[in-house]
Amino acid sequence: KESAEYTKKLLGAELEIQLGELEEKWHFSSLEKIFIENRIYRDIEECTTWEAVIKAIDDGLKPFKKLLKREVTEEDIVRLTEIKIKRISKFDSFKADEEIKSLEKDIEETEKNLRSLTKFTIRWFEDLKKKYGTGRERKTEISSFEKVDRTQVVAATETLYLDRKNGFAGYGLKKEEPLEKCSTLDDLVTFTQDGKMRVVKVADKVFVGQKPLHVAILRKDEDLVYSMIYRDGKDGAILAKRFKLGGITRDKEYELTKGTPGSRVLYFAIHKTEEESAAQMLLIHLKAALRMRNLIRPFHFAEIAIKGRSSGGNMVTKHGIEKILRAPKDYDPNVGA
Repeated sequence: KESAEYTKKLLGAELEIQLGELEEKWHFSSLEKIFIENRIYRDIEECTTWEAVIKAIDDGLKPFKKLLKREVTEEDIVRLTEIKIKRISKFDSFKADEEIKSLEKDIEETEKNLRSLTKFTIRWFEDLKKKYGTGRERKTEISSFEKVDRTQVVAATETLYLDRKNGFAGYGLKKEEPLEKCSTLDDLVTFTQDGKMRVVKVADKVFVGQKPLHVAILRKDEDLVYSMIYRDGKDGAILAKRFKLGGITRDKEYELTKGTPGSRVLYFAIHKTEEESAAQMLLIHLKAALRMRNLIRPFHFAEIAIKGRSSGGNMVTKHGIEKILRAPKDYDPNVGA
């Protein structure tokens, strides 16, 4: 009985944490929508001091504060000033509404579970019994106990799904593409076709960006190497880079390209070691152009140093690219493709 009560207490604490995070996401998503849709950012164009900027935004938000569930803090306003012009210009009101509705649904479900914590705990034990009951007895011996992070204690009992068409991921999207197992405490790292990266908390349904390129559970103990080739703008040069993630703030959007509008990722790969990453050999097929004879050029990632994620990358070519293929294992650049 004491063990069951303790489990109930732990589940309640986890739900409280989840509720707090959901409410914070709802608050800032709503605040961002108000800020952009009502063009409050224009109020700061004539401001000459930081204090004037803060006051102008605060005054602009006043008519809408009644729509929010908590007070607007100075920290909230500072976060609004960090929104990039590109995000404002590409803001999709429908997508924002969908994300807010999804958060409201998750908040309602979490509050319901907290109100009926005993029933929630019983269901948790019943699910546990189904998954680890008869035929799933322990086959290992306990030799020692060590202090572990709380995220390691929560079992990966959910499945992460991806809705590529609409740019959503989560463990509640049962009809979409399954990716991998996850727990409710995991973080997702997301990459999009236009070269954006973001880390978000896993949820029933969370927006991960339009045209998701790669979505996965972020495992902080893995020191992965990311390789990328991208076009700078709609008609710009082709650049390549290798990088590691480094320090990350949840829900902050990071630019992996130079930020030129129309930029597009043409090749993306992930490797567990620097050696595996350096071994990549690609064949870059250029678009046919006047006076160009060799349209297939080998490219070796070993020629590029691993830098931070914000690095612009190294020049590959100024010509347009038709396609990028992995070179055959027996490929010899001295002989040709």
